[in-house]
Amino acid sequence: MDLSVNYMGLHLKSPIIVGSSGLTNSVEKIRDLEQQGAGAIVLKSLFEEQMLIEQEASNELNDYNYPEAMDYMKAYATEYSYSQFIKLIRSAKVAVDIPVIASINCVSAGKWIELAQSIESAGADALELNISLLPSDIYKSSAQNEKTYFDIVESVRKNVKIPIALKMSHYSAGLAHLIAQLSFTKMVDSFVLFNRYYSPDINIDDMSITSAGVLSRPENISDSLRWIALLSGKLKTPLVASTGVHEGEDVVKQILAGAQAVQVVSTLYKNGITHMRKMNDFLGAWMKENQYESLSDFRGQISYEKFHHAEAFERIQFMKYFGGFE
Repeated sequence: MDLSVNYMGLHLKSPIIVGSSGLTNSVEKIRDLEQQGAGAIVLKSLFEEQMLIEQEASNELNDYNYPEAMDYMKAYATEYSYSQFIKLIRSAKVAVDIPVIASINCVSAGKWIELAQSIESAGADALELNISLLPSDIYKSSAQNEKTYFDIVESVRKNVKIPIALKMSHYSAGLAHLIAQLSFTKMVDSFVLFNRYYSPDINIDDMSITSAGVLSRPENISDSLRWIALLSGKLKTPLVASTGVHEGEDVVKQILAGAQAVQVVSTLYKNGITHMRKMNDFLGAWMKENQYESLSDFRGQISYEKFHHAEAFERIQFMKYFGGFE
């Protein structure tokens, strides 16, 4: 079976992309991921603040409204700096044949954008912009929050020619409209749905804020599955599923919904990177059993545009589904 896919003009031998994480922060790890069947890898994210710290080490950066950002980023930058990031791109491109996608975690269209050209010059095949927006400011409208996406994408597009993937948040008053408008700009080459947030919890014993868990769970697949199914037949821009893809069956589901590819991280932490080969094997076996020769033969068959009962993707009230249960 042919598991290959064209993603943003890049040839992938498999639709399984290893997402930005500690799994992709060294050449040795990236080489191992290629051997286990990764279609592409997204390098561990470089934060906007890190780029600025190295570019303007003496400047005050607290204008970004992150009270703890400076202390954290200064410590983080000593371990993983912008110069190391550029070096990793160059080294990875020499070491592997699969596409190497750089990743930047950003919150504004600031001076860091000038450094995107260096990332392109280093040989990155594409650039993933991870824009995490939490609309928590009661004085900001939806339009003001979402303008951040357009500002960053437009500024980066002016500086680089390589494909741009936008990994975005599901927080929006009009998510479908927002993604469609971003697609219409033709400055975004793919959408990655969605980025994973830090999930806070409270420890009632010592009155501290803790994490509710870093890794995703299989049931987290529903958000991306819903939105990819709803949007895939309406947009020309490819969609990539992220969060909750843990098994080969999940890869099949997302492609049936219309995804061009999927990103995995948590399942590789839980099961080891050899699990990726099992996922590819499952995908190939399922295709053979159902007489599909390529991914395009079944992509989008259960999307909103094609499936006869796809209105289920719009269902958000439990009672509509469970109302008849005793």
